[in-house]
Amino acid sequence: MAAPTTVDLSAALITAPVPIGHWLAILPVAHCITLGAVLLMLRAYPRLQAWLAISGLAVLALIDAALLAKVVAEGPLTMVMGRWLPPFGIAFTVDLFGALMAFTSALVALAAGIYALADIGESGRRYGFFPLLMLLMAGVSGAFLTGDVFNLYVWFEVLLISSFGLIILGSERQQIDGALKYAVLNLIATTLFLIGVGILYAVFGTLNMADIASKARDLRATAPLMTLASLFLLAFAMKAAAFPVNFWLPAAYHTPRIVVSALFAGLLTKVGIYALIRVLVMLLPIERAELSPLIALAAAATILVGALGALAENDIRRLFGYVVISGIGNMLAGVALGGTGGGISGAVFYALHSMVLMTALYLTAGEIARRGGGFLLSALGGLYRQSGGFTALSLVLFLAACGLPPFSGFWPKVILVKASLDLDAWWLAAVILGGGFLTTIAFGRLFLLVYWRPAPAAGVPSPAVWRTGLPLAALTALVVGFGILPEQLLALSQSAAAGLADPRAYLHSVFPGGAR
Repeated sequence: MAAPTTVDLSAALITAPVPIGHWLAILPVAHCITLGAVLLMLRAYPRLQAWLAISGLAVLALIDAALLAKVVAEGPLTMVMGRWLPPFGIAFTVDLFGALMAFTSALVALAAGIYALADIGESGRRYGFFPLLMLLMAGVSGAFLTGDVFNLYVWFEVLLISSFGLIILGSERQQIDGALKYAVLNLIATTLFLIGVGILYAVFGTLNMADIASKARDLRATAPLMTLASLFLLAFAMKAAAFPVNFWLPAAYHTPRIVVSALFAGLLTKVGIYALIRVLVMLLPIERAELSPLIALAAAATILVGALGALAENDIRRLFGYVVISGIGNMLAGVALGGTGGGISGAVFYALHSMVLMTALYLTAGEIARRGGGFLLSALGGLYRQSGGFTALSLVLFLAACGLPPFSGFWPKVILVKASLDLDAWWLAAVILGGGFLTTIAFGRLFLLVYWRPAPAAGVPSPAVWRTGLPLAALTALVVGFGILPEQLLALSQSAAAGLADPRAYLHSVFPGGAR
């Protein structure tokens, strides 16, 4: 009988000091959690709490900018918890994809935080809007930066808990109804994710992403990896609101305060897409290729359902919810197309564009309601006469959402259409273009009804407020900048996609000696 195998865990202990630059990998999460706790203790001082939160979000953006610069200069970096080397210890591993998503999310949160100065009153601040916002950013940042699948599940739970608190802020009947639909579907998705994590650990004996990526090649003949990939696909598709599990989003995102809807539209569905790309493209690429016809069909259905839903809506917030869904379909199309034809780089570019654009669109909806008195297309009109500047800014965002040049939505659609044609998936290219055409009609209808036609009743124009105008103008400037000068973002998206398709640099960051 063979002697039992023993593992020398002493070899897994870290003996060398961690480089100072590697602390940047965990600093965004630690900053958000610490600031959230401080803000909770300052709930009796709502004005101080608000300005401290804005300052903290600005610092978060600077931290993420420094992290992105370091990753661009040096490649992926790893920070290990508890002085245990992977795969025994939990690691935060940051590659270009995660750093880009984290930095963009910080910019979006900063813009939303400034807008909240006008949108969230003293009561909402006392009930915890800013602490919940920081907890949400801790979950979002943790999901983008972790190198461990179970840790990814944990950060999903953190952002879900905070989002439950944000969606019912105000305790109105409509908010409770929306929160119930939001919670049920997301909890089902989380349960499926946890089941997948359990099977993953049973198969691989590890939950470290780099370790899984390196072992998957040797286990495909015996392990149920296709089952795992299908389970993760369903779980993350539910979180991203992809067809046929997309119905919860337009039923929930229009119920909270508009700044909360903007945060959700900009960030939460993108975390689902991020997790889907990370798991299927980097960890299970062969299984992704096998599932690509199914993913492509789901992508096409998601695009068309979103575009047709936007055409049918009378409430601007629900209309924008369907635009979010249509955008998720475009990102899924990139996942289906894979990395060889540029599909993944198109999905990455589209995700970054959508984070900024959808946040700006919902903030625009808030401005429309403030100036026009409501969200219903049938009851609005005459905004062009009130403010030509706001009309021009809105038109830029609408054109970007349609994927028209020279704005940021144009370039990822070009990449996705080219990738589709290169792989002879002409029907998917037609759906992407057709979805853009239908979205253009929906936004043209919105623009004509809300801005161009005469106001249904005479009213007093609302004065401009810098706390709402500044973040909206800043996000619109990013949309224009990404469109007119796309070279840098295109290069970063292509590099991020290449790092996912060939994760050797990621693996070397986690296992610098090459041993596991």
